[in-house]
Amino acid sequence: VQLVESGGGLVQPGGSLRLSCAASGFTFSSYYMSWHRQPPGKERELVATISRSGGSTNYSDSVKGRFTISRDNAENTVYLQMNSLKPEDTAVYYCKVVYRFVAVWGQGTLVTVSS
Repeated sequence: VQLVESGGGLVQPGGSLRLSCAASGFTFSSYYMSWHRQPPGKERELVATISRSGGSTNYSDSVKGRFTISRDNAENTVYLQMNSLKPEDTAVYYCKVVYRFVAVWGQGTLVTVSS
């Protein structure tokens, strides 16, 4: 089971980024997926979750209305579209799957929001 994030980088406040998480080694369409982030010096926190079909999503209050989680089960990929980015969104972003009761994380991708 492997998760590989991409798409992070430096962006100005108010800008947008789309993160991708490519999954392999398991039946992607059978699992809920989630995005998490860890700001510098802080604990890792949940950002968004998405159901197996993509029909149900949930967001933390801090990103609701600005971020959108989606998935492409044909491509085994989950996305996080981030709009209206703020400096406080600066963090390493991780995707996660709970596979056979074990949390599997990607390596993370760094998002820096700064002018």
